[in-house]
Amino acid sequence: MHEMSLCEGIRRIVEDQASLKGFARVRRLRLEIGQFAGVEKAALNFAFEVVMRGSAAEDAVLEMIDIPGKAMCYDCMKEVEIPDRLAPCPDCGGGKLMPTGGEEMRIRDMEVV
Repeated sequence: MHEMSLCEGIRRIVEDQASLKGFARVRRLRLEIGQFAGVEKAALNFAFEVVMRGSAAEDAVLEMIDIPGKAMCYDCMKEVEIPDRLAPCPDCGGGKLMPTGGEEMRIRDMEVV
């Protein structure tokens, strides 16, 4: 389950920011997760609860914000949203698409005290 290692990375970021910015606790952490990031949200939520124990983010609310998949269509030369990597272009029906977004996962913000 790679979600555990993702949460360990999040914990390192939280701890680094807590010492840098001087906050004691995270109340809410919002993550942007791309549709193609390969993250299982239920597993991430479970791993977050386990990994954050004893950290500044213990008992923090985890909010996951979905980022849609995007691709450049080389048939109509438009950037379009696509529901999955193998979907045709929703505008022209073409099949020459290169993903341009939706693979990312990043901390959007944290509510701290």
